[in-house]
Parts: sequence; structure tokens; C-alpha cells
Amino acid sequence: QVQLVESGGGLVQAGGSLRLSCVASGRTLTMYVMGWFREAPGKEREFVATISRSDAVIDYADSVKGRFTVSRDNAKNMVYLQMNSLKPEDTAVYFCAAGIIIHARSPAQYGNWGQGTQVTVSS
Repeated sequence: QVQLVESGGGLVQAGGSLRLSCVASGRTLTMYVMGWFREAPGKEREFVATISRSDAVIDYADSVKGRFTVSRDNAKNMVYLQMNSLKPEDTAVYFCAAGIIIHARSPAQYGNWGQGTQVTVSS
């Protein structure tokens, strides 16, 4: 099992930026495909981005494409989500997740989750 801890969330005005980080422990991150998901109040957890073990495959939800960038530093066991041009509809708890399926967009395809970090975008 790999343990994941997210950080970097906060309150930001619309149009602003935040960088989320996810640190892994227990196992090397090179074993995993990593994903970012978000969950807004009253809504289901939704896919945001995924990155393969070697950065060769990266995929984004249409709602964040062109604004968010996912990256990873396997040497540091870290995954990042750079979020630019934030909108109020981006407000949610953001989770990082570890799995083994490339291009996975369903939460059910990830077996390890962090506790989440709150992102609030004010208008």
C-alpha cells in the first residue's frame, strides 16, 4: 500500500492560481499511475487529470484542459497539479490517487487515495 497526502489547497479569487502537491510514502511512486480527482458538495467525485508512470501519457478532463497541468517527480515521490485561471466551479475537495491502469478516469480504477485538500475559488 502507498500512503498519499495532498497539500496546497486554499482560498483564491477567480482567475488566480494554486499548485497542489501530493507526496507518497510506503512505496515508490514509479509503481503507479497517478490521478487527480475532485468532489464538490452534493456531487460525485469526478476525474481531473491522470499521468502515467513515465509521463508518457497525460490526460485531462475537458473542463480543465488548457488551465491545469499535472506533473510528477518520481525521485521525490511527488505529484503536482498546477491550476491556473481558476473558476468558481473549480471549488471542490481535490484528491490524488494511485492506480495501475493507464488513462484511467474512473475513481473505481484507483486503489489508493489521499485525504483531500480543499480548493475554494471566489467570484
